Amino acid sequence: MTDTLNIHLTPDEIAFTNAFNAQRMVLAGFAKCSSKEELHIVRDGFYLGIASHLHLAEYEPVRESIITDNSVAEAVRTENAFRKTVEAARKSSKHWDDLVSAVKYKATLVGSDLDDIWMTLENGRLEWLAAASAAHKIKVTLQGALNNQCGGGAMEGDVSDAKMIWMYALSLSIPSLKKECKAWKEIVQMSDESRPLVGYKSELWDCRKPEWQILDRAVQAAAERGGSSIDQAWNL
Repeated sequence: MTDTLNIHLTPDEIAFTNAFNAQRMVLAGFAKCSSKEELHIVRDGFYLGIASHLHLAEYEPVRESIITDNSVAEAVRTENAFRKTVEAARKSSKHWDDLVSAVKYKATLVGSDLDDIWMTLENGRLEWLAAASAAHKIKVTLQGALNNQCGGGAMEGDVSDAKMIWMYALSLSIPSLKKECKAWKEIVQMSDESRPLVGYKSELWDCRKPEWQILDRAVQAAAERGGSSIDQAWNL
């Protein structure tokens, strides 16, 4: 199948596609980042990997900076090895800027916009981190209430109800969901949109309602854009 697809690609397209695919595991590291700084380490490691794979001339002076940096040698086989490598690569700003420009130029030649690809990941992750942080307090409260239930633990229905409240809290920090949040607030007769537990009426929080299903799917999509999932975030 791959050979058949490659028949329709130019040599430059094949080379860049192979380089991009070789760095997919690096790119996937965005899902483990907890700050913009960490995200930019992943981004720059991605650029570094593509430059190496393509054997770009601009990679050589950067490579020299890496292999002569003591901090890189000291970090070998530690969890800081990747970060130290990227930091060493950046130390010569001119050489680093030249490398990034060369990588992006190669991408444009084959119709790929690396800035757009990266910013989609970065924005998705930062949006999700902000939402998860803002809703953390209510998640802790809900999980505490579930854990304190008598009779050997929470019922499945109680957990689902708690997750609904938490997902609503998540949605409050996702700018694109303002309209959906407002609609749900009205349906469940919430007096204060930022305090869903105040005056909570369980009979109104029906997950079968179409308005909830829209909000549910949208929050799950936000989690996916952020490299996470609702179940994963609930259990953190």
